[in-house]
This record gives sequence, C-alpha cells and structure tokens, in this order.
Amino acid sequence: MDKSAKFWNRIAQRYSKQPIADEVSYRKKLQITQKYLKPDMEVLELGCGTGSTAITHAPYVKHIRAIDISSKMIEIAQGQADKKKIDNITFETSTIDDLNLTEQKPDVVLALSILHLLENKEDVIKNIYKILQPGGVFVSSTTCLGDAMRWLKIITPIGKLLGLIPLLEFFTKDQLKDCLVDAGFNIDHFWQPGEGKAVFIVAGKPK
Repeated sequence: MDKSAKFWNRIAQRYSKQPIADEVSYRKKLQITQKYLKPDMEVLELGCGTGSTAITHAPYVKHIRAIDISSKMIEIAQGQADKKKIDNITFETSTIDDLNLTEQKPDVVLALSILHLLENKEDVIKNIYKILQPGGVFVSSTTCLGDAMRWLKIITPIGKLLGLIPLLEFFTKDQLKDCLVDAGFNIDHFWQPGEGKAVFIVAGKPK
C-alpha cells in the first residue's frame, strides 16, 4: 500500500463526518452536472471518497462505477449506498493507473477534488479523453493551488514527509484549462465560486 492510500485510510472515518465546506457551491455543482446526465448513461467517478456525490447522481443514470485509492473510503461509501438501498453503483478500490476499462467506455467521467492530488494529471486527462465515448463529458472540480496559497508550496514537502498531508500538485486554473484543451476537450462550462475556491469545469469530447 502506498503512502497516499495509507493517508486516506487513516483519515477516512474523520473525513466522512466532516461537513461540506461550501454547501451552496456543492449543490450548484451537482445541479449543473445533472443537466448533462441521462437515464441510459454509464458514469465513471475517479476518487469517489465516501461516495456522497455518486449516491446523489445515481437516480439520474443507468450505472456509476466509482473508484478510490482508499479501501476505508470505499467501505464507508458502500455502507452508505446499502443503507439507502442504491444498487446501481459499483464501488471499487483502485488507482486511476490500474483502472481497467476494456469492457465499457463511460459517457461521463467525474474527477472531483482529485486532479491536484495526482503527479500525472496531464496523462490522466489524456486517458480520460481517450476512454470517453464520442460526445462524452468530463466534469472536474479542482483546487488550483498555483493561483493562491503560495506559502503552502513551502510547507507541503515537510507535511508530506511527516504523513500529515497528501501529495499536492501546484498549477493555475489557466494551466488546467490548457491541459484540457491540449487533450482535445472543449470547455463547455467554467465556474469558480470565489477567489481561492475550487474551479468547476465541464469539458466535452467532440462527437
């Protein structure tokens, strides 16, 4: 088990009990996303955490495959789905790199609060573009640390070494948009609730 998985396993229970930091923005992101969802769609969620978003979107689609690196997060997510009797979500413990998508190409890929935790976001975005159905949609919500909190860049290596914080990558919202466009995506929706807030992007793969 790598350090990232250990970190998220360790904080999973505490994480699951934390309130959403910006409930209004979160609800708006859900509503925008659901405008793109259809009952016959296959959805893939990367870094699903404790499953709250997948569970919310489940009634609007055919099936959601939701993965996370943390087995503890997946246990909590499955428990929440079972409690609510939701049976069209498949939760899996998996890294993005280990994901096998030979059987079904998704119509929608969700990557919420995950891209800034990856060392290889450019490769991941390119692979998302490759696996999406033509006309498919990629939805992301990303904290662009390169635009703010520059002091964090100084303390991050120390915190990571001590296991107090996970891997964090620093890039700006413009760099993120460039990554998406370079991969072939068209930016369909761009929204940032406020300075320092996560950037919400809906990007489409041309048909």
